[in-house]
Amino acid sequence: MRADRLVTMSQPVDSAVSAVRTYIAQHRAAFLDDLAEWLRIPSVSAQPDHAPDVRRSADWLAAKLRETGFPTTEVWETPGAPAVFAEWPSDDPRAPTVVVYGHHDVQPAAREDGWDSDPFEPVVRENRLYARGAADDKGQVFFHTLGVRAHLATTGRTAPAVHLKLLIEGEEESGSPHFRALAEQHSARLAADAVIVSDTGMWSEDVPTVCTGMRGLVECEIRLFGPDQDIHSGSFGGAVPNPATAAARLVAALHDEHARVAIPGFYDGIVELTDRERALFAELPFDEQQWLSTAKSYGTHGEAGHTTLERIWARPTAEVNGISGGYQGPGSKTIIPSSAMVKLSFRLVAGQDPDHVEKAVREWAAEQLSAGIRHEITFTGSTRPCLTPLDHPALQSVVRAMGRAFDQPVRFTREGGSGPAADLQEVLGTPVLFLGISVPSDGWHAPNEKVELDLLLKGVEITAYLWADLGEYWRHAP
Repeated sequence: MRADRLVTMSQPVDSAVSAVRTYIAQHRAAFLDDLAEWLRIPSVSAQPDHAPDVRRSADWLAAKLRETGFPTTEVWETPGAPAVFAEWPSDDPRAPTVVVYGHHDVQPAAREDGWDSDPFEPVVRENRLYARGAADDKGQVFFHTLGVRAHLATTGRTAPAVHLKLLIEGEEESGSPHFRALAEQHSARLAADAVIVSDTGMWSEDVPTVCTGMRGLVECEIRLFGPDQDIHSGSFGGAVPNPATAAARLVAALHDEHARVAIPGFYDGIVELTDRERALFAELPFDEQQWLSTAKSYGTHGEAGHTTLERIWARPTAEVNGISGGYQGPGSKTIIPSSAMVKLSFRLVAGQDPDHVEKAVREWAAEQLSAGIRHEITFTGSTRPCLTPLDHPALQSVVRAMGRAFDQPVRFTREGGSGPAADLQEVLGTPVLFLGISVPSDGWHAPNEKVELDLLLKGVEITAYLWADLGEYWRHAP
């Protein structure tokens, strides 16, 4: 199913918000108790010793989704960690189909890393829930369970107003090595009109925002070879090519004087920011000095003609992640090294094709190197960018639902990072939307990760409104 086969109706009329909030308040304690139980499972996918815990986490979630009311819940196997699939069909054949994506694995965590309490023993302090996975991503997955129950209870329905599917993977924190294959294997089961990703956040606690795009990623390693062994720089220097010098020249050629990527064809197909999008970014209360402090940096830099937010959200980049070659020890060693290495990563935006970028990088690298320098270039997979048009009807439903929950206008952001949601976009041929309630202070991947309980319950409230809104105002044409 595709969004272009759906019809959009007029803007919805607001309904009994108080009923939803009352229901959430009545079930708050049980909801948090269940979440705490899940957070106690140390589902660290990156550590083999925790493989049984990742499986236990998947089984726990599948059981809880059955208890929530999903008539279909399954644990899907992969060559690595298992994923969880659940499905709850609507009783309306014209209802759109939505897949909610998230993950149940978490980052490594130990008390000695700087945690104030055991990272896998959840504690509440000052209305904040501290635990590994509280925000990334168990909390944001779990609010969908109470959200759908609130939706049913306050609308009198026995099934959701949308055909609701959940796909919660178990390897996101390990790079999702098997996720695309899993999506391809089960593409018929996952067929949908839209994907909603609940693995993102908002601008701040008092500025609710919806993310409309995520950048893609291409990574490579270039190894350069000169002499068959390190040789004397006095005897041979200036007469044979130096691979360390070649690496430096390669890096220097990566950008032009305006900090634009200088690889021919790199910008082919790019979807440029519209004036409206630039204006929406400019509305956000961005403090550049505070941002620099967070970045532990002392000045901004980037492509000329664009603001800092535009550079990290909506412009493609090329970064040097590592460079090495020759002698690295104390003192001097007057050699021409036999080899050098450069690691590069490229963040992509809507319209860019990772395969095209890879081809352009290969051709560019070969052209930069002089005779006598051999090279090997290895790419380590790629992620496509995704972008939701601002006028997409499903996005408008997300904005309306969030606006009702927060009682204020909702603004728009993008995400500079990359994620597996783009695989779902490509495999299923559906738009990707983002619904997250985490804030920057939640400390993803850091010690003392937490989630603001008020915001977590706002996530519940948003989804309670969202399914009804989508079901009524974004339906299949008869």
